[in-house]
Amino acid sequence: MSTQLHHNNSEFIKKSFSITLVCDQVNSPANIGSIFRLADSFGVEKIIFCGQNLTVISKRMIRTARSTYQFVPYEENENCLDVVHSLKENGFKVIALEITDSSVSLPELKIDPNDKIAIVIGEENFGISAKVLEEVDYVTHINMYGKNSSMNVASATGIALYEITNQILIKE
Repeated sequence: MSTQLHHNNSEFIKKSFSITLVCDQVNSPANIGSIFRLADSFGVEKIIFCGQNLTVISKRMIRTARSTYQFVPYEENENCLDVVHSLKENGFKVIALEITDSSVSLPELKIDPNDKIAIVIGEENFGISAKVLEEVDYVTHINMYGKNSSMNVASATGIALYEITNQILIKE
């Protein structure tokens, strides 16, 4: 019989990746909380929440994030375009997670383990703004096999982080 492990008795190796999440107008407290947990789980260095009138810290977010919001570094910035420009100037490869007429599927995206990576994720209903999409280095999507063409932003972020961190680990 197997014994369920918890965070205090698991043997996962702690590792961090040079990955920054950029949230373009993501405003659902449940999604924000989930994104904090995912960032912690996948060793993300920082989260940047972009948009006007965002409330990052709320009761619902705290319940969903558990304690991860206390130790995953994050910042807020009203202008996502400025953030993308700044990241690019600082040597980041900026990847948008969005389905477009020119996006490549996530497994086709080739990640260099030496690159600093910023992953832009979009608002729950409208995705990443067109102006931000014009400025990123790459646009990637998750292959979908049902009738829907999109999924929850936190779920998509988890899938992207899993694929990207696996690519980095395989090439290290």
